[in-house]
Amino acid sequence: MSPHMMCSADDELPVVTYFSMKCFTVPTATMAMENGAQSYGEEKVEEEVVVVVEKKKKLKKDDSNGIQLILVNNCNYSVWPGVLGSAGHPSPEDGGFHLGVGEEAVFDVPSGWSGRLWGRQGCYFNEQGKGSCNTGDCSGLLQCKGVGGAPPTTVVEMTLGTDRSPLHYYDVSLVDGFNLPVTVAPVGGGVGCGVAGCEVDLNVCCPSKFEVREARNGKVVGCKSACLALKTDKYCCTGEYGSPSSCKPTLFSHLFKAICPRAYSFAYDDSSSLNMCRASRYLITFCPPAR
Repeated sequence: MSPHMMCSADDELPVVTYFSMKCFTVPTATMAMENGAQSYGEEKVEEEVVVVVEKKKKLKKDDSNGIQLILVNNCNYSVWPGVLGSAGHPSPEDGGFHLGVGEEAVFDVPSGWSGRLWGRQGCYFNEQGKGSCNTGDCSGLLQCKGVGGAPPTTVVEMTLGTDRSPLHYYDVSLVDGFNLPVTVAPVGGGVGCGVAGCEVDLNVCCPSKFEVREARNGKVVGCKSACLALKTDKYCCTGEYGSPSSCKPTLFSHLFKAICPRAYSFAYDDSSSLNMCRASRYLITFCPPAR
């Protein structure tokens, strides 16, 4: 097989057509397919330059007895976090706020809370809190107030325990695509409490057909998931592929997993991506330093 026209056994589109060679060498992609994408060989990943500045605290608390979330913006650009509670659960901070370069926000979420959090990028809002974002937009609102973020977005998912069952579950998911690097780390969590996340800027590795570009300058600001880009049951884990036994990782999810091994790469990627801990504080970092 020619290394310049590499297709998987199940007729996925040519890898070289999709993947920026900034991220993978040709032998890497070939090895991924020949070995069932279990061994990835040499990996070339561009690391984002992080601007380190003095952090400014924003203390925001409620009367809950749950856990504390600490959000830190380590990016060299502003981030607008969005927060969405699952059905029957509140959306803290009215669902969204601005987090400047080097700033951090601290707020509590109640016991038993379930929901998701994501970072919006390239936003502009007027004095009424209306506008738009390049990625993660929630109907043009600064405070999302129950509206989810438009994909592609890197999503933090959390399901908190209760006094009766104190174990908290958390993960970082690429199922809705990627827009910026994020990690979740328990603070003083003890043995077995892992770090979830995608620390690499996948936008420089994004398949060309999956790219979302900023309208004015053409910069890649997001990377669609295979489901969003190709819209088939196989990639979306729907229809006949709607169960753990029938929905298997594809070449695309394998390659994203190689770059971000601690993030969900497809809907049923639980075994290597779902974390659990009893810690009472969690640090969520946008654009975390390279490990």
